[in-house]
Amino acid sequence: MRVIAGSRKGHSLKAVPGTNTRPTTDKIKESLFSIIGPFFDGEKVLDLFAGSGGLGIEALSRGASECVFIDQAQAAIKTVHLNVSACHLEDQAHIFRNEAKRALKVLAKNEWAFDLVFLDPPYKKQQLEQLMESLDALGLVNEDALVVCEHDADAVLPEAIAGFKKFREERYGITILSLFEYVKEVAENE
Repeated sequence: MRVIAGSRKGHSLKAVPGTNTRPTTDKIKESLFSIIGPFFDGEKVLDLFAGSGGLGIEALSRGASECVFIDQAQAAIKTVHLNVSACHLEDQAHIFRNEAKRALKVLAKNEWAFDLVFLDPPYKKQQLEQLMESLDALGLVNEDALVVCEHDADAVLPEAIAGFKKFREERYGITILSLFEYVKEVAENE
């Protein structure tokens, strides 16, 4: 794994030890960033199931201003710290060990709001719809925010969830990327 583009292009990233974490491949990461925009201009990013931190680090390398990395596993948090440090991004990274739903409540309490959210939970424990409903209900997303859901082919997400509207879906073998945009009108009409 490596950083594909931007200021940290070419930096190698360590994977989380063991078999419990499934990193996003470079091929999928490259395709994803060509869809959502190759470069950013100061956006705030949430990498909720950070794993190795590859998606959040890629966003920082491409111009995002800061990223909050959250994972429940100690091994993942250690790996995120190593990768952020190796890429010299410590000043832009906020790394927390916490369970996802609890973490969202803490972020809301501290008045965080994000422009880009990566949701890549373990395939067998996905609760993507509930997580997106929480993002909306807790006010954790800015207008026009993007949410990227990575899931397996068995999980079919609806066209709209809370204030989010799906604008694209891509398949890579058993992996599906569902991309949603936060649309204020959808949220207000509910």
